Amino acid sequence: MMASSIIVFREVLEMTLVVSILLSVTRGLYRSRALISIGVISGLIAASIVALFMQEMEESMDGNGEFVFNAVVLLIATCLIAWTVIWMSKQGRQMASDLKQAGARVVAGDAPKLALITLSFAAVMREGSEAVFFLFGAAQMIQSEADMFYGSVLGFVAGGLLGWLLYRGLSLLPLRPMLQLTSWFLILLAAGMASQAASNLVIIDMLPPLVDSLWNTSQWLSEDSFLGEFLQVAIGYDTQPSGIQLLAFIVVLAGIGAFKHHAEHMTSKAVPSH
Repeated sequence: MMASSIIVFREVLEMTLVVSILLSVTRGLYRSRALISIGVISGLIAASIVALFMQEMEESMDGNGEFVFNAVVLLIATCLIAWTVIWMSKQGRQMASDLKQAGARVVAGDAPKLALITLSFAAVMREGSEAVFFLFGAAQMIQSEADMFYGSVLGFVAGGLLGWLLYRGLSLLPLRPMLQLTSWFLILLAAGMASQAASNLVIIDMLPPLVDSLWNTSQWLSEDSFLGEFLQVAIGYDTQPSGIQLLAFIVVLAGIGAFKHHAEHMTSKAVPSH
């Protein structure tokens, strides 16, 4: 029961972290909830389909399919988050001055609409399919079906509740500080995803580790602890990161941060303050 609870909690938390931030950032925007809902529902459908073929995909790639799949989806999500952060930086002033008109422009433009749908879709598809795959693996052990079911329900409720609390907390913040806060949270999330993608590729020898283990913090903060689990979701925390993981984290963090700063600078020059 504990194994299935942790599996589902972790995957649901990862879903809700992304979706709750999207909901908070776009609150009040015209049709944003509908667009995000489309992404979530599509992601659930896709996750169900992908989960059915996950084992076949892994076996077809000599047992490495899971790692390749995770790395590809993580890298796609990283790019989409970067795109969203930079777009938010460009549109921040319009959103702050006239939120509903900015929302109408968001829906009218293909890129922002695609970003809302695709980000929520990617988060739900990846984590949902992973949850089913991991539960399938756990079912091969000694757990009973009842333990598996109740553990999954408990993990789903706990992960969803924590995501909802995060959303409610973000929704109470004023718009401008919230945009800055969530932008940097998304940047950290993207950097963590890139680091996890690198870790997946190192495991199957598709990337060199550069350094096998830079440090070991398992004695101070285990990945199995609540805080460790949360940090792993939020920033890709690893007790023994390789050199390539740290490099990927720094490059993505600095890269998106620089593009964000440039976008804000260009917007401040183009749109005079009132």
